[in-house]
Amino acid sequence: MRIISGRLKGRNIRPPRNLPVRPTTDMAKEGLFNILNNRFDFDGLRTLDLFCGTGNISLELLSRGVEDITCVDANPGCAQFVKQSLEEYGCERSNVVRADALQFLGRATGKWDIIFADPPFDNDVHAELVELILHRGLLEEDGLLIIEHPSNIDLSTLKGYEQTRRYGRLHFSFFSSEA
Repeated sequence: MRIISGRLKGRNIRPPRNLPVRPTTDMAKEGLFNILNNRFDFDGLRTLDLFCGTGNISLELLSRGVEDITCVDANPGCAQFVKQSLEEYGCERSNVVRADALQFLGRATGKWDIIFADPPFDNDVHAELVELILHRGLLEEDGLLIIEHPSNIDLSTLKGYEQTRRYGRLHFSFFSSEA
């Protein structure tokens, strides 16, 4: 796993082997960030990474100029690894929270420009995540919610749905508060 673009381009991400993660592939990450690059100027954005795992997506955001990053994962090993990684790469405005993502969203205040969620593929909370985030108004007006999910899940009927992009068996579905 590596950072594919920005000031940290080429740096390897080497998490401990015992973390219960399924990192986003470089191919899928490149596709995702091609979409984000066309939609956002990363400087000054507030981002939320739910089920952050290794912090792969957050480190890519940091590399591209995002400085306000909140990462949430229930696994203590994941949370500790992400906290160390963000500190190592100089993210001064990061917040790593060890918590269940749905519980975190239930008490969250504020809004984010980009919310990325990559729940475990065997954890069918995708629709609940979209509903909770949009109902609680956690996205900025021009913000974007991205849900990573397996190909057998269709989220196109949910409120706020914009599109789905496919990268092999992995899909990203995009939602906005205005769609």
